[in-house]
Amino acid sequence: ALDLPKFMDANDKDKAQILLKILGIGDQLTMLDMQEKRVEQERLTIGQIARQKAGHAEQLPEYANTPAEPLSIAELIARQQSVLARNGENQRKREALEHYRLKLDDAARRLEHLKQELAAAQENWSKVLADFDDASKSAQDLEDESTAELEHQIAEFESINAQIAANAQKAAATDEATTYKAQYDAKDVEINQIRAQRLALLTSAPLPLPGLSVVEGELVYNTQKWDCMSGSEQLRVAVAIVRALKPECSFVLMDKLEQMDLDTLQEFGTWLESEGLQVIATRVSTGDECSIIIEDGLPAGKSYIETIKPLAAAAPARVDAAMEW
Repeated sequence: ALDLPKFMDANDKDKAQILLKILGIGDQLTMLDMQEKRVEQERLTIGQIARQKAGHAEQLPEYANTPAEPLSIAELIARQQSVLARNGENQRKREALEHYRLKLDDAARRLEHLKQELAAAQENWSKVLADFDDASKSAQDLEDESTAELEHQIAEFESINAQIAANAQKAAATDEATTYKAQYDAKDVEINQIRAQRLALLTSAPLPLPGLSVVEGELVYNTQKWDCMSGSEQLRVAVAIVRALKPECSFVLMDKLEQMDLDTLQEFGTWLESEGLQVIATRVSTGDECSIIIEDGLPAGKSYIETIKPLAAAAPARVDAAMEW
């Protein structure tokens, strides 16, 4: 008979391995499962990085209406230096004016005190006076140029350049986050392809029961894992798988049929008949659905001798087999 209890007592992973061994695709499915877990882990890591990069990009400042390229302040600085040079020349001229003013004053004092040198002093005074007049004419209309506007523009350019750099940093961070998001989506596609391969592999395999599959190393019947199956579904799955191990055997010993109500039991019996299986099963019950009721090891209401005698007379070999069983 098919060894159903051994299968029922196996853990969920071993049950799935028995089925995969029957189908001959265990190694392939294991490789696909490992590949899926690896890609899922890669996707998880990439997703975490993508969220970090996106968060970083989101926190960076961004300025609207800002040029894409940094502004050059070299020309403004050159203009500023030119203005400062002209102002320096003006200052030199003012200093020259003051110098000649002092000389004029000195010459006037000497003129007073040095009458003996009047001619020389007068000539000198006249010359200094002429120089003073020239200097006065050169300096009287001078006006310093202001660098305030240039300084303002320099400061404004520096501010705009800082905004441009900030925008470039944000754009780079956003591009990096987008790249990781694209890698994450690619891993999604890869996982779906792996799952499709597994589905195709299981779909093409000669499964012993419609609706039966293996997901993540465990049996699944009609989308339910073993622990979520009803008792009747577990028995049906177990019978189908164990029979696949010995397709030439059509005799099954079963236990615990009390897990089924009468309608389910009838449905299960019909399915067994459709599969060409002969079953002897136990059920804790005293209802009419039981063919033989066993009490204290004997059929109810009969002694050991009454049970064995008719069997021995009819078929001794069957009695021996029954006693061994």
